[in-house]
Amino acid sequence: MVHDREDRRVSRRRLITGIGTLSLGGLLTAGDPSFGVTLTDDPSTAFDPGTHAKADALFAKARTCRLAPSTMQGPYYFETGAIRSDLREDREGVRLRLAIKVQDGASCRPLPRAVVEIWHCDAAGLYSGAESESRDALKDRGEDGKAQINPDTKFADMRPTDRKRYLRGVQIADTGGVVRFTTIWPGWYPGRTVHIHAMVVVDDRRALCTELMFDESLNRKVLSRPPYLGHDQARDTHNGNDPVFKDDMLAHVVQDGDGYLAVIVVATDPDLRQV
Repeated sequence: MVHDREDRRVSRRRLITGIGTLSLGGLLTAGDPSFGVTLTDDPSTAFDPGTHAKADALFAKARTCRLAPSTMQGPYYFETGAIRSDLREDREGVRLRLAIKVQDGASCRPLPRAVVEIWHCDAAGLYSGAESESRDALKDRGEDGKAQINPDTKFADMRPTDRKRYLRGVQIADTGGVVRFTTIWPGWYPGRTVHIHAMVVVDDRRALCTELMFDESLNRKVLSRPPYLGHDQARDTHNGNDPVFKDDMLAHVVQDGDGYLAVIVVATDPDLRQV
């Protein structure tokens, strides 16, 4: 019988619910069964050995010591408390395995136990917990017929307006500072390129909010397939004219079976004030 805390924490698979009073950083200790909060799946099984090997090779190419670009969190963020590696639920789309390495921007050393939360839209451009709001955003246009996106707008955490939580989840970095997720390739909505939001919490402080993006040749390839073809208008924003895009946000991507594997290194200053 295994007695160490980490193995006890990942062996239980109850869905985490009802922890709205627990901060995201507090999830560092929430894995202890004495808190009544557990993982919904085991992160050690997120990738098979072949995918692990591919991720290690990509991380070797993705080595960097620059601080990751910081962004606003956007209008659809809230703390889900869903500690899980597979975020797909019932969402259809091209499978995307994602590995994120978190490191200290000053020393370039990994930040084990950093909390990483990601969230993104589905193939139709909708966000869980905010389906009504994101559906309205698909129709919102200015007088020039273009979506109005201001990357400097500051948003507070939203209160979810539906009970869905697909394509949202949290992982705690391993000893190498790495978290791993299985999700789908994100869709798009007017005014934004294809992206994934990521929040990094260190010592119960929001140290970084950033976004991950993908090479446009891959975006075009994936978005030409179902179920990404449900939009009634052409995609209007690509990496080149996105108001948030920076080269440092591009993930390194390779084919991985019938889907893709993406990795990225994000360096943050854990001494920064909460974002």
